[in-house]
Formats: sequence, structure tokens, C-alpha cells
Amino acid sequence: MPVAIITGASKGLGRALAGALAERGWDLVLDARTAPVLEETARALDAYGTKVVALPGDVTDAGHRAELVAAAWGLGGLDLLVNNASALGAEPLVRLAELDLAGLRAALETNVVAALGLVQEALPLLRRSAAGAVVAVSSDAAAEAYGTWGGYGASKAALDQLAAVLAVEEPGLRVWAVDPGDMRTDLYAAAVPTDDDRDRPEPSTVVPGFLRLLDERPASGRYSAPALAEVAR
Repeated sequence: MPVAIITGASKGLGRALAGALAERGWDLVLDARTAPVLEETARALDAYGTKVVALPGDVTDAGHRAELVAAAWGLGGLDLLVNNASALGAEPLVRLAELDLAGLRAALETNVVAALGLVQEALPLLRRSAAGAVVAVSSDAAAEAYGTWGGYGASKAALDQLAAVLAVEEPGLRVWAVDPGDMRTDLYAAAVPTDDDRDRPEPSTVVPGFLRLLDERPASGRYSAPALAEVAR
């Protein structure tokens, strides 16, 4: 069975993607900071009959990252790493003039430094896979200038660049930075709590875009999950 590590997998996009992969027979290593929520997610995946290892922890902890990769090795290897865990830097989001620098550092630590750290830890296993792939979950805020989204967007822009360079340095892998588009998630609610997000699509609606990448394995690069999902219909 193929094996994937998904960070930030207890809810939102991470949970939706975990469910889709489990349905396809993937074995999974799942990470999130809140243990009870992550464990509930893992129990919900039992119905698919695949192996699911749920490891609560913080991806900024090097020891936790090592545990995630060791768990994948215990399942037989690693074919897919999804860096989905994210931090906003401020909740709710604020203008750059008001952004606490400690919050910006926290966002960079989670969204960029920890993501690269996990890639470094996982590379030996990914290189051994016949279809090794890395997905960096990006944002349209990485490419567009939205008021109050500056710190978060800067961290995601840095993640995009890491993904682009990794693709050059590791030509045997597929490395995709994926913008999931607007979604109804707890992250968005924390970012803009005054916004009515009832009309925003559920994360499950863009999962077909991620699955299309795995099925068709296009060249490494930056992709829009909603656009991929639309074509996949």
C-alpha cells in the first residue's frame, strides 16, 4: 500500500484529504496539535480498513517530525508528504503596521521552517519511492496582496519558493505547491471572524484536484486545486 504523511490532518482540508486517500487504500501517518480531535479523525478512517497512525504534536518540534517519518517507515516507506499544517501569525489577522513580530516568526516557523525540516527528514524515504511526491499547501495570499494577510501570505510565498527550488534539486520527485482556494475552515474563521463564510465551499470540494495530481503526476510546479477539480469533473 502507498503511504502518506499529512500534517494538520485533524480537520479541514487535511482531514478531507486523509479520507480520500484512505478510501483509495493508502496507509496514513496523521499529525495535528490537538490529540482528541486527531484521534477522532483516525477512528473515522477505520471504516476504510487501512492503517492509520495518529501522532499528536507540533511540527515545529524536530523530535515530532522524526516520529512522523519513523511511523511512515514502520508502515513500509513514504510515497507522499503533505505539508498542510499552518499558522496565521495573528488571530484575527491584522495590518502589517500592527503585526506582532513574534506572531510573524511563529507563522514562518510553522509554515516554512517546519515544512522544510519535515522534507529534510523524509527525503531518504521519498527518494526510495517509485512515485515520491511532496505537496506544499499554499494560498492565494502567497501571490496576491490582500490587506491583513501580509504575514501569512509572506510565509506561504516563502513555502512556494522552497517547493520550486526543491523540485529543481530533487528531479526524481514531484513537488507541487497547491493553492486550495477559498474554503470554509477553522483557519479562515480565526483569520476573519467577522466574515460570514457560509457560502464558502467545503474542503472536500477541492480534494479531487489534489487526487488528480496524484493520478496524472504533472510536472512539479504551482497549481490551483479548484481549477484541477473543475477539470476532473
